[in-house]
Amino acid sequence: MGKFNELVLNSPRRLALPIAVYPALTLTGVKVRDIVTNPHAQFEAAAALQARYRAPFVMAAMDLSVEAEAFGCDLHMTDNEVPTAANPVIASLEQAQALAVPPVGTKRTPVYLETVRRLRELPAQPLVLGSCIGPFSLAGRLVGLSEACGLTLENPDLMHTVLTKCTEYLTAYAKAFREAGAHALLMAEPAAGLLSPRGLVRFSAAYIKAIVQAVEDGQFQVVLHNCAAKRVHLSAILESGPQAFHFGAPMDLIQALNEIPATTVLCGNLDPTAVFLQATAEQVAERTGDLLAATNAHRNFVISSGCDVPAESPLSNLDAFHARVERE
Repeated sequence: MGKFNELVLNSPRRLALPIAVYPALTLTGVKVRDIVTNPHAQFEAAAALQARYRAPFVMAAMDLSVEAEAFGCDLHMTDNEVPTAANPVIASLEQAQALAVPPVGTKRTPVYLETVRRLRELPAQPLVLGSCIGPFSLAGRLVGLSEACGLTLENPDLMHTVLTKCTEYLTAYAKAFREAGAHALLMAEPAAGLLSPRGLVRFSAAYIKAIVQAVEDGQFQVVLHNCAAKRVHLSAILESGPQAFHFGAPMDLIQALNEIPATTVLCGNLDPTAVFLQATAEQVAERTGDLLAATNAHRNFVISSGCDVPAESPLSNLDAFHARVERE
């Protein structure tokens, strides 16, 4: 059992793990651009939220453009939006075969690794999570997302070639997070939720399983995030191998909790936009209380946002969320 599951399953109280670093901008006075390019700015933001809520977890920022940028994709970056990868770099099997796997440490990957190193030094000693993309979601940025889904049927050899190289890179990146001091790694694989369950097994779960087997060591573990997955995907996702999962609003959490082992941790799934960004603080507290009540019998559940909380979300909503969890 990894440190993450150990903390959750042994906790005497309900725990909360919103995927939220960018809302700390109002506390630290920086821009999104600073957080994704400067480890000091990212550390200060994550540390400010951890200190405000005294949470047992602290997380590096979620940024699903980092790894694609390392592979050569262009980057669309503004001051106040999370960057996105642009212009796929692969359009043929020959290009896939020629694709070089970049070394870890190129482009902006050191920002996230250094953030984790600094978070390990926090005096409260919270459990530290790194963040990375999953193999199919990375492949989707390298070939184009709609193209990736089609290629699983039309040219699976190309996709398997790209996925093999993505997996090699992500394995090395995960090990770098482990060496930097992360207790766990939140791996975001949302694009796999666009596949059929059978396709998800072949083009996502099989590759994630290889990463999990290569990096988990009984202490460090992978927490697999898929904010697009539905109940029909659950059994396929479980084949990925981690012992902790994080789902978004489309997942039927109650059904999922009834189907997974009691030693497997499940996190989710308050909608980041409808709840944390658009709702009032009173509505956030109500929605949080409803989900806590519905999952009260499952001590392997961690309440969370279903995905990354937008930067412009009011801190009053995060305050209401954490205050409601504290009442349990």
